[in-house]
Amino acid sequence: MLYALNWFVIASLIAAWSLVSWALHAVAVWTVSNVGAFSGAASSAGASAMALPEWLAPWVPTEIAKWASQLLAGLAPLVDSLLNTAPALAGGLTVATWAIWGIGSVLLVLLGAGLHLLIAQLRRHGGSRHGPNAGSPMAAG
Repeated sequence: MLYALNWFVIASLIAAWSLVSWALHAVAVWTVSNVGAFSGAASSAGASAMALPEWLAPWVPTEIAKWASQLLAGLAPLVDSLLNTAPALAGGLTVATWAIWGIGSVLLVLLGAGLHLLIAQLRRHGGSRHGPNAGSPMAAG
Protein backbone atom coordinates (compact mmCIF):
# COMPACT_ATOMS: atom_id res chain seq x y z
CA MET A 1 0.00 0.00 0.00
CA LEU A 2 2.86 2.37 0.79
CA TYR A 3 4.32 1.82 -2.65
CA ALA A 4 1.05 2.83 -4.33
CA LEU A 5 0.72 5.86 -2.06
CA ASN A 6 4.31 6.86 -2.81
CA TRP A 7 3.84 6.73 -6.57
CA PHE A 8 0.43 8.41 -6.37
CA VAL A 9 2.03 11.35 -4.53
CA ILE A 10 4.88 11.50 -7.06
CA ALA A 11 2.44 11.39 -9.99
CA SER A 12 0.42 14.19 -8.37
CA LEU A 13 3.57 16.27 -7.89
CA ILE A 14 4.53 15.74 -11.54
CA ALA A 15 1.04 16.81 -12.62
CA ALA A 16 1.25 19.93 -10.44
CA TRP A 17 4.78 20.65 -11.73
CA SER A 18 3.54 20.32 -15.31
CA LEU A 19 0.62 22.67 -14.67
CA VAL A 20 2.83 25.30 -13.03
CA SER A 21 5.40 25.03 -15.82
CA TRP A 22 2.73 25.41 -18.48
CA ALA A 23 1.13 28.42 -16.76
CA LEU A 24 4.43 30.22 -16.20
CA HIS A 25 5.46 29.48 -19.78
CA ALA A 26 2.20 30.89 -21.12
CA VAL A 27 2.55 34.07 -19.05
CA ALA A 28 6.20 34.50 -19.97
CA VAL A 29 5.63 33.98 -23.71
CA TRP A 30 2.70 36.41 -23.68
CA THR A 31 4.78 38.99 -21.83
CA VAL A 32 7.82 38.60 -24.08
CA SER A 33 5.70 38.65 -27.24
CA ASN A 34 3.81 41.80 -26.29
CA VAL A 35 6.59 43.80 -24.68
CA GLY A 36 7.78 45.09 -28.07
CA ALA A 37 4.48 46.90 -28.53
CA PHE A 38 5.19 49.01 -25.47
CA SER A 39 8.77 49.90 -26.39
CA GLY A 40 7.86 53.18 -28.09
CA ALA A 41 5.89 54.28 -25.07
CA ALA A 42 8.72 53.30 -22.78
CA SER A 43 11.34 55.26 -24.67
CA SER A 44 9.25 58.39 -25.22
CA ALA A 45 7.90 58.66 -21.70
CA GLY A 46 10.43 56.56 -19.80
CA ALA A 47 13.39 58.74 -18.98
CA SER A 48 11.66 62.09 -19.02
CA ALA A 49 8.63 60.97 -17.04
CA MET A 50 10.67 59.19 -14.40
CA ALA A 51 11.23 61.65 -11.62
CA LEU A 52 11.71 61.27 -7.93
CA PRO A 53 8.56 61.15 -5.86
CA GLU A 54 7.75 64.41 -4.12
CA TRP A 55 8.28 62.94 -0.67
CA LEU A 56 11.77 61.66 -1.64
CA ALA A 57 13.05 64.72 -3.52
CA PRO A 58 14.08 66.73 -0.42
CA TRP A 59 16.18 63.82 0.84
CA VAL A 60 18.19 63.19 -2.34
CA PRO A 61 21.02 65.56 -3.28
CA THR A 62 20.49 67.48 -6.52
CA GLU A 63 23.66 66.08 -8.10
CA ILE A 64 22.51 62.50 -7.62
CA ALA A 65 19.06 63.28 -9.03
CA LYS A 66 20.62 64.88 -12.14
CA TRP A 67 23.05 61.97 -12.53
CA ALA A 68 20.20 59.43 -12.29
CA SER A 69 18.08 61.24 -14.88
CA GLN A 70 21.09 61.48 -17.26
CA LEU A 71 21.79 57.79 -16.74
CA LEU A 72 18.17 56.92 -17.53
CA ALA A 73 18.25 59.11 -20.62
CA GLY A 74 21.43 57.37 -21.77
CA LEU A 75 20.01 53.92 -21.15
CA ALA A 76 16.72 54.60 -22.92
CA PRO A 77 18.01 53.58 -26.41
CA LEU A 78 19.51 50.39 -24.99
CA VAL A 79 16.26 49.50 -23.21
CA ASP A 80 14.30 50.30 -26.35
CA SER A 81 16.47 48.00 -28.48
CA LEU A 82 16.16 45.22 -25.92
CA LEU A 83 12.40 45.59 -25.88
CA ASN A 84 12.28 45.43 -29.68
CA THR A 85 14.25 42.18 -29.74
CA ALA A 86 12.27 40.58 -26.90
CA PRO A 87 9.63 38.89 -29.14
CA ALA A 88 12.41 36.95 -30.86
CA LEU A 89 13.31 35.42 -27.49
CA ALA A 90 9.94 33.65 -27.17
CA GLY A 91 11.20 30.59 -29.09
CA GLY A 92 14.19 30.21 -26.81
CA LEU A 93 11.92 30.57 -23.83
CA THR A 94 9.97 27.51 -24.97
CA VAL A 95 13.16 25.43 -25.18
CA ALA A 96 14.25 26.65 -21.73
CA THR A 97 10.84 25.81 -20.27
CA TRP A 98 10.95 22.27 -21.68
CA ALA A 99 14.47 21.77 -20.34
CA ILE A 100 13.56 23.01 -16.86
CA TRP A 101 10.37 20.93 -16.87
CA GLY A 102 12.34 17.83 -17.88
CA ILE A 103 14.94 18.32 -15.17
CA GLY A 104 12.22 18.84 -12.55
CA SER A 105 10.31 15.77 -13.71
CA VAL A 106 13.42 13.58 -13.64
CA LEU A 107 14.19 14.83 -10.13
CA LEU A 108 10.65 13.98 -9.01
CA VAL A 109 10.91 10.46 -10.49
CA LEU A 110 14.26 10.01 -8.74
CA LEU A 111 12.61 11.14 -5.50
CA GLY A 112 9.90 8.54 -6.05
CA ALA A 113 12.48 5.83 -6.70
CA GLY A 114 14.40 6.83 -3.59
CA LEU A 115 11.25 6.70 -1.47
CA HIS A 116 10.40 3.33 -3.04
CA LEU A 117 13.80 1.97 -2.03
CA LEU A 118 13.46 3.48 1.44
CA ILE A 119 10.08 1.80 1.93
CA ALA A 120 11.55 -1.51 0.74
CA GLN A 121 14.50 -1.13 3.10
CA LEU A 122 12.28 -0.30 6.07
CA ARG A 123 10.01 -3.25 5.32
CA ARG A 124 12.94 -5.65 4.96
CA HIS A 125 14.61 -4.67 8.22
CA GLY A 126 11.44 -3.82 10.11
CA GLY A 127 9.52 -6.89 8.97
CA SER A 128 11.72 -9.42 10.81
CA ARG A 129 11.17 -7.72 14.18
CA HIS A 130 7.49 -7.00 13.80
CA GLY A 131 6.21 -10.46 13.02
CA PRO A 132 3.37 -12.02 15.04
CA ASN A 133 5.70 -13.65 17.60
CA ALA A 134 8.97 -11.85 16.88
CA GLY A 135 9.34 -10.15 20.27
CA SER A 136 7.83 -12.69 22.66
CA PRO A 137 10.03 -15.01 24.70
CA MET A 138 7.58 -17.87 24.08
CA ALA A 139 8.42 -17.87 20.36
CA ALA A 140 11.88 -19.30 21.04
CA GLY A 141 10.64 -22.27 23.07
